[in-house]
Amino acid sequence: TDAWMSMAGNGDKGIPNGLPVDEWGIKVDENSRPVGSCTARGGDTNGPASVYSIQKYLDWLKAYAPAEAQGMTFSESGPVPAQGAVAQQIFWYTAFTASMVDAGAKAVMNDDGTPKWRMAPSPHGVYWKDGMKLGYQDVGSWTLMKSTPTDRAKAAWLYAQFVTSKTVDVKKSHVGLTFIRESTIHDKSFTERAPKLGGLIEFYRSPARIQWSPTGTNVPDYPKLAQLWWQAIGDASSGAKTAQEAMDSLCAEQEKVMSRIEKSGVQGDIGPRMAEEHDLAYWNADAVKKGNLAPQLKIENEKEKPITINYDELVKSWQK
Repeated sequence: TDAWMSMAGNGDKGIPNGLPVDEWGIKVDENSRPVGSCTARGGDTNGPASVYSIQKYLDWLKAYAPAEAQGMTFSESGPVPAQGAVAQQIFWYTAFTASMVDAGAKAVMNDDGTPKWRMAPSPHGVYWKDGMKLGYQDVGSWTLMKSTPTDRAKAAWLYAQFVTSKTVDVKKSHVGLTFIRESTIHDKSFTERAPKLGGLIEFYRSPARIQWSPTGTNVPDYPKLAQLWWQAIGDASSGAKTAQEAMDSLCAEQEKVMSRIEKSGVQGDIGPRMAEEHDLAYWNADAVKKGNLAPQLKIENEKEKPITINYDELVKSWQK
């Protein structure tokens, strides 16, 4: 959902994440301390761009997706396009690419092993501005805890070097089609396989991949805050709440968590410092004065005129 909000134009400009407001709508101060999620504290989780993104999701889900899609979880929906009944995806989570080219994807593959489908540059919404992120991908890393016994830490360090080595990573990437090394992306074997991956390699060799980034450091406690999203979006999807009501609830719940972290002092001088409350106009004016965007004011006409672009012309943006 945060990726979808970034594509709509939630938050500020900034790569890998918007600053001072990220795609979750969480704002940080000059010391990178979270100060709020709601527009009342300068955040953007319940701002016009956020609500616009959720409403688009609800409208398109109802108008274009199969009826059963509304009851699917993230992991259930991911492999569905490989079954051949989906004409277009508005956002592709690259972790599911492997399911589109394996033995179970015959419905979407030609006899010669090339795909019937193609990847395309990410679309963006009416609030999006050049310089914002435009998608999401998991970018893993190895963390060795200080509390880990030295002998185990040494073993983990050796294993990490093995797993991320060039030869192992090339093999792993051919199986899972998720990349961590520049050398793997440009490996000759992927140049040869590129025609059978529908644009994946061209995308990863382009500057566009930089716009697809993971969650950033504005989020002070990912496990506690992430679970709140599913409840909020679920309420909107079921019709229990409007898009605005769902995001109002989400930002309020996020701020409760941040307030508890602040009071506990557990994160020290990098923990949340909740800001004073003002209205949307106040915080928008403050952002503009400082050269930022979020929270943006509501755009009167959120329905931009759609543009149809030739696919071959569109993917030229990956060659810049």
